[in-house]
Amino acid sequence: MTGRPALVIFDCDGVLVDSEPISNHVLAGCLTRAGLPTSGAQATREYRGRLMSDVVARAEARLGAPLPPGFVAAYERARASAFERELQPVAGAAEAVRALTGAGVGVCVASQGTLEKTELTLGLTGLRGLFQAGALFSAAAVARGKPYPDLFLHAARAMGADPRRTVVVEDTTIGVSAAVAAGMRVVGYAAEGDEAALDDGRAQMIHALAELPRVLGVTPAP
Repeated sequence: MTGRPALVIFDCDGVLVDSEPISNHVLAGCLTRAGLPTSGAQATREYRGRLMSDVVARAEARLGAPLPPGFVAAYERARASAFERELQPVAGAAEAVRALTGAGVGVCVASQGTLEKTELTLGLTGLRGLFQAGALFSAAAVARGKPYPDLFLHAARAMGADPRRTVVVEDTTIGVSAAVAAGMRVVGYAAEGDEAALDDGRAQMIHALAELPRVLGVTPAP
């Protein structure tokens, strides 16, 4: 893609809201109590960015048995409680989104998580008002989540944007794979030293969201 994008699709967790450390800490505790000792680092490595159904399948394969009844509901309650206490926006997220919309570029959010979770986390961090009604998308609405392109193609179609003029901002390898498969330009947000996992030549790397408007050649209208 050359020139100004028509649409920028943001992943939510780890890109707009700093939820990954919280989610992985809570998940590690829940798995440990379910009989599968797991550290926060292990939870990040094994489950980050995956659909909840994939998390359960992987955990049960490691455990060699089904997780306890009600495991997912208990985890989601514990995570929501931790979000309410601790969740913060990613530094520079609001400013980056405002710079794009101020320049006339469309923005939306496409997450593996449910719409309810995205609404919760954006609301808690004060970011919800930056996205118009109908600009939040969940993998629950498509046949296949990331690393398949379905979610990003669905979001671009709903926003009326050509995939060839769409940019995706992602912080996981499966998200980068999904964007590449969708034929979209990818910007890899490499926070906390994640560059090695993302920088395989398919994504343009940034280390702060403040860099995003400049990298995309976008400046707000005067």
